[in-house]
Amino acid sequence: MSGELDMRKGIIALACGLAWWATTATAAPGEQARREITQLMDGLSNSQCEFQRNGKWYGRADARAHLQRKYDYLLKRDLVDTAEQFIERAASKSSLSGRAYRVRCPGQPEQDAGAWFLSRLKSLRGSGAPSR
Repeated sequence: MSGELDMRKGIIALACGLAWWATTATAAPGEQARREITQLMDGLSNSQCEFQRNGKWYGRADARAHLQRKYDYLLKRDLVDTAEQFIERAASKSSLSGRAYRVRCPGQPEQDAGAWFLSRLKSLRGSGAPSR
């Protein structure tokens, strides 16, 4: 009897896990998240900042194109539904090397790209316009 009970518990746990996965696997960014992600990428491409990935510095147009490709990849696989997920999964580190991306802007200390984008997101949400 206890073996049958354990099997039922296992089946219930599996069913719950599959139900959770089904609801999260098909997530897609809503309009606000899409707007915020676009504004974050626009903020980089409209700034005077440079973007480092895997030890090499890139101008803002190349950085924007790279982040757009990563974002498109995540969208096709339903792997991003918030601006925070975009930052974590696309704009913070290299998917290949695992190395953190960096951002350097004139007159400011160089910093991790994840922190830079989170700061801009906070600005977007707080004032409606990010600082440069």
